[in-house]
Amino acid sequence: MKFDIKHIFRLIFFGIGISSCSVNKTGDNASAGEWWLTTPDQSVLFQKQATPFTFRSGSSGKGSVIQVLEDTTFQTMDGFGFTLTGGSAQLINQMGAAERKALLQELFGTEKNQIGISYLRISIGASDLDEKVFSYNDLPAGQTDPELKKFSLAPDQQHLIPVLKQILTINPNIKILGSPWSPPTWMKNNNNSIGGRLKEEWYATYAQYFVKYIRGMAAEGIKIDAITIQNEPLHPGNNPSLLMVPLEQATFIKKNLGPAFAAANIKTKILLYDHNADRPDYPIRILDDPEARQYVDGSAFHLYGGKISALSQVHAAHPDKNLYFTEQWIGAPGNFPGDLNWHVKTLIIGASRNWCKTVLEWNLAADPQQNPHTPGGCTQCLGAITVSGNNITRNPAYYIVAHASKFVRPGSVRIASSEPEHLPNVAFRRPDGKRVLVVLNDTKQATSFRVSFGSKQASATLSAGAVVTFVW
Repeated sequence: MKFDIKHIFRLIFFGIGISSCSVNKTGDNASAGEWWLTTPDQSVLFQKQATPFTFRSGSSGKGSVIQVLEDTTFQTMDGFGFTLTGGSAQLINQMGAAERKALLQELFGTEKNQIGISYLRISIGASDLDEKVFSYNDLPAGQTDPELKKFSLAPDQQHLIPVLKQILTINPNIKILGSPWSPPTWMKNNNNSIGGRLKEEWYATYAQYFVKYIRGMAAEGIKIDAITIQNEPLHPGNNPSLLMVPLEQATFIKKNLGPAFAAANIKTKILLYDHNADRPDYPIRILDDPEARQYVDGSAFHLYGGKISALSQVHAAHPDKNLYFTEQWIGAPGNFPGDLNWHVKTLIIGASRNWCKTVLEWNLAADPQQNPHTPGGCTQCLGAITVSGNNITRNPAYYIVAHASKFVRPGSVRIASSEPEHLPNVAFRRPDGKRVLVVLNDTKQATSFRVSFGSKQASATLSAGAVVTFVW
């Protein structure tokens, strides 16, 4: 067999073989698994490696030990994925039928060369990554609609709903979270899509707006598993947006939304907050209110401020309530080595280790100019994929999420694993009994380590900045 110099370099340093993650051939008293690798120089992009990942009895090899302890369990995972913005749906829906089908199968299927996205966030009404601002009850200035007689999902029926229906044919069990960026402007004290507050006189009507939304989507065959009450309630400068402080959100839940869901027999989960980790006091304050907390499943977080460890403060204060990580962007044009490192370490690993049931990246798709977006919306939000007609470019978030979404299936349970210095990692046990371990080499040099499980160990050497997912 003939090898060129470049191929030999990859064999030695990046794991197309045994050097990036050194493994022993399966033999007596050994068991083998598989491993998938991404390197920061992009020479290897989420590729299954040919050599098995092999456990052997006893301890051998060199380097630090990651000990996986499956008898110590934590939260059950709902899934990993993205926000399917209205703009993302528009770009995907405008592709050719064959190309769109192939892309959606790649994104949401679980077979070879598919990444198995299992959780989606969508906007209730427009987000800032729709091409225009809208709600489901837009009226001429000065008009109101207390009974929501003009409520309509028509804005979503052009692109979002058709794409969701196609996704559901691939994964009927995918979970969907809905988040509003703004109520209809006639419900707000500034009559504007940007900022303002929800008028208290419309609290009950807005609760029914959620009811109509969930029922309307159900009529389309789309189950909304959970909703957040407001995207980024402390950021009223986006378009659309709304300011909603903790007392307002607590009042809306306990006096209006919770009772409205109960009366309508709606089982959709209610999630608090949906904003940055620098304000763990926001959800804690609401959960401290017994009238509000009875209706709440948990709290949602972003990480444009604060530290991911703050989420464990919320868990410690209310361990019976769930945590969800629902948004983080990557700025265009992207920095593959830096994005891979930070997002895997802080979100795929960090959010999971801090009790999150989901880890979602912001924005599934954008075009080459990071469109569409509303006037004043995000102009530099890099999609996980770039869609240019029927052509697809896979960006950092695609590979970041793939390292978890393909393997950590819904219902998987996070299990304990030790954390050697510079080897951040997280481990799970899947419903089928297999174990998954995601490891990042957070150094600038190749690092050897061992994975210990029960009475067996496997040796590995991971190149600088690389990410590996082991499955056994």
